[in-house]
Amino acid sequence: MPFVAVRGATPLQDEVELRAHLATLLRLENVGLLLGAGASVAAGGKTMAGLWEDFLAASPDDAKWLLEHKFVKEGALEEDAGLRDVPNVEELGDSLEIAYVEWRRQGVADADRLAVVRAQLSRAVVKAALLQAAWWALPSGAESDAPQLENHRSVLQKLVAARQPGQAAPWVFTTNYDLAIEWASESIDLQVVNGFLGVHGRRFSPQSFDLGYRNTQARGEARFGVYNIYLAKLHGSLTWREEADQVYEVQATLAARCIHKFLTDAGRTELGLMVMPRAAKYMQTVGYVLGELFRRFSEFLARPQAALVVCGYGFGDEHINRLLRSALLNPTLQLVIYFPQFTGDVKAAALPEALRKLLSLKNPRVTVVGGGAAAYLDKLAAQLPDPLLYDEDMRKLEKALRAPVDKQEEQDDLGLGDLA
Repeated sequence: MPFVAVRGATPLQDEVELRAHLATLLRLENVGLLLGAGASVAAGGKTMAGLWEDFLAASPDDAKWLLEHKFVKEGALEEDAGLRDVPNVEELGDSLEIAYVEWRRQGVADADRLAVVRAQLSRAVVKAALLQAAWWALPSGAESDAPQLENHRSVLQKLVAARQPGQAAPWVFTTNYDLAIEWASESIDLQVVNGFLGVHGRRFSPQSFDLGYRNTQARGEARFGVYNIYLAKLHGSLTWREEADQVYEVQATLAARCIHKFLTDAGRTELGLMVMPRAAKYMQTVGYVLGELFRRFSEFLARPQAALVVCGYGFGDEHINRLLRSALLNPTLQLVIYFPQFTGDVKAAALPEALRKLLSLKNPRVTVVGGGAAAYLDKLAAQLPDPLLYDEDMRKLEKALRAPVDKQEEQDDLGLGDLA
């Protein structure tokens, strides 16, 4: 598919123009990245459609039960994957959670069956978020040279290296439960500030987002770049556990034990770790944590001179969609959205309604990149500028622009200005 990208109402001519735009955005005061399920596919993750397909294959009877009790629509079980009406699994999880609490209160006989179906759906979610099972057995997580995380490493390195002295570290927001960002960061010795503080008992402490890392020996230009990223996992994580009104982050190898027991024991209906936001618990501790993370996301979008790059997100979460739309009230916010299904037609019925609304605004601060594989994470990693090359090119351009001015000033100093 040919290059497809539009900025506001104006199509971009080629990839060079897109690269130049991205290079400019990385120099803004605040830079962020929003990653959805699609960004983890190369590392072994699943999109929402892939996750649902796995659930249908592993639990066909449970899927029929969901249809019989009207938790999903008729088309959700369509044999032709292209025609299938894929439900939002997170919203489905919310519906099941609320129904379970209510059915238990009323003494409905099907409550136990519902718990089993909900557990099977959770297993499909967990399997999709594992990425590579072998990584969970290693103390270091993913290998430092794991090719599946090459694009994640490249994107993170380019974001942090482009930061100027005094500028804040980049933010990474994700709807994924996997550890792709954490493992990619650790493999390049990049500190991750994710809201948890502590060594052996890492509990959620949102004030940690107001802290950062710096080199105390660096002075002047040596302070170029930053040493950490801020990570907000908007829908929870496979390594979070709620205990005694606190949310803790556990080490991956310990979380792997809970995960293994849950996946291999069909009698278990609870994982014990935080997977998927659950509406029935929103007013409890979990709701406080997720609410705080969404607040940080909203605050970032309201900052002056901010840029947010979106990749792998399918616009299936209305909470995030509303925030993105309202964020355009910030006159200095720039949005760049990588969406593979975008073919250049801003009114295409196949596009999510939330994306069509953004495109209909024809806002020059919104850039959408499509074209199938041309909008995957590897393309974003390749198109983000290398900071060193970018600086060298900028110096050459500045020197070329400055040359006529320098020549004129030299002639003026020699009294030759009028003769010239």
